[in-house]
Amino acid sequence: MNLSLLKRGTRAIVEAVESIHATDAIAQRLRELGFVRGEPVSVVAFGPLGADTIAVQVGFTRFALRRSEAARVRVSLQGV
Repeated sequence: MNLSLLKRGTRAIVEAVESIHATDAIAQRLRELGFVRGEPVSVVAFGPLGADTIAVQVGFTRFALRRSEAARVRVSLQGV
């Protein structure tokens, strides 16, 4: 399952950030921001109707991501 599919308030664990191609700068940046295997993550809020943004919390930090960016983060509901 990927992060963009989680419902608001759902907690999960990051499994991996999937790169679309070998030099995927967005995937690399997500890893640098803390989206690494084993980190707890949750969806905090969604943008207004029709908006493309998702507010997520990874560890103790909150980020606003586009759905396409959140789709790169593979998560698991096991071990939460």
